[in-house]
Amino acid sequence: MYAILNLFNTLISIYIWLLVASVVLSWLIAFNVISTGNPIVYQIRDFLYRITEPALRPIRNLLPNLGGIDISPMVLILALYFLRDLAFEILLP
Repeated sequence: MYAILNLFNTLISIYIWLLVASVVLSWLIAFNVISTGNPIVYQIRDFLYRITEPALRPIRNLLPNLGGIDISPMVLILALYFLRDLAFEILLP
């Protein structure tokens, strides 16, 4: 059981890092530090978008409009930490 929880913990950690990378990349594109005209940047952006957007879209639909500030990645990261801690608490008494 501990091995499954360890795998679950690792997968959540990797997904959180992908979320952070997606946020940082979106900031770099928004501030014109890097351009999506570069094929490598475009592929990385497309990969991160496809991985993170299905989880972020429902959260964005629930949150109120904050005037251009997107806090959905932070909400998702907090929810993932909560699920990870809950799984360890329930399955490892």
